[in-house]
Order: sequence, then C-alpha cells, then structure tokens
Amino acid sequence: MSIINPGFDPQIIDNLKAELQKSGKTFKIIPDEENSDEFVNFYFIGMFEGKEAIYDAALYTLRLHHASEVYELAEHEAAKKFPNFKGITYEEDENGNMKPLSSEEEEIGWFITEIIMEIEEEETVKVQEFIDIDTNHDYGIGLDAALNIEEVSEKVIAKFVQEFNDDTLVLDETLYAFQTEEDEI
Repeated sequence: MSIINPGFDPQIIDNLKAELQKSGKTFKIIPDEENSDEFVNFYFIGMFEGKEAIYDAALYTLRLHHASEVYELAEHEAAKKFPNFKGITYEEDENGNMKPLSSEEEEIGWFITEIIMEIEEEETVKVQEFIDIDTNHDYGIGLDAALNIEEVSEKVIAKFVQEFNDDTLVLDETLYAFQTEEDEI
C-alpha cells in the first residue's frame, strides 16, 4: 500500500526526526521569504489519530491576523464601490523602482486606507487566538495558529510545539482589536 500524503510516511517522518535530533530542536523552519517577526512556517512531528505525522504549521501574531482580516474587509468594501477593482498590483521598472499607480488604482488605494483607519478606529474587527487544523493538506497535517504574542521567535515556536504535543496549549478567548502603529503608515 502506498502512502499518498508524504507527511504520514514513516520513512519521511524518521528522516525529519533525525534532522531535528541533529539540530537539537523540536521543529524545522521552512525557508520562506514570507517568514518574518510576525509569521513563521515550520514543520514538527506530532500525533494524529494515534500515529505520528508531520505538521506543516504557520504561526503568526494576533496583530498580523487582525491586520489581514481588516485589509480583507477593506478590499471587500473597495470591490463594492469600484466595480472594476481586481486588486492593486505594484510593478517595478527596469531599474527596480516602483512604477506609479494609475489614477484609479491610487484612488482605490486611498479609499482602502480610509476604510482601514475607520475599521481600526471603530474596532469593527476583533480577533482571538485560534488553531485551525487541515486534515486534507497535501503534506502531513496543515496547522494555522495565531497567538497574542509580540513576535514569532524560536523560543515561542518551541513552547507552542511542546504545549501542542502535550495537549496543554490554552488559547486566550479574549477578543482583540489593534491599531496600525504610526511608523507603519
């Protein structure tokens, strides 16, 4: 019998175990240009339905989750006001400089900015810590989690993996709203 999902393959799991043991860590960060202080994609080994499996995890800050939800809502509002809106794309010229936006894109951009400021001021969007498990993932088990932390560090990831695997992870059910910091604008 062949295993369709490689994240359940005992040989692949053993290979990751050996790699983790060699590194002295309980997780392996997946090199990704999207990884940042607020978002990290990594693998770890955990149990699923009584068997070991590789978890393909994305851990991010609650602030980033909030910003994403706010932006999504603002884009939705822009799509209602501007029927031609398909998203704003930023392009670079041959020198690597940003090409100017069209006047319509610029107008949409300002509209989105105003909506974001309004949503934040009125605290329309509130978020809470969560874990979302995807058992139909193409590599092991997909796991998305947002925690109310300042940054996603290796220490935070190690604590998350430990508590997840020990089934001692307690999520904060408080609803939070965040404001864009001045230096981000």
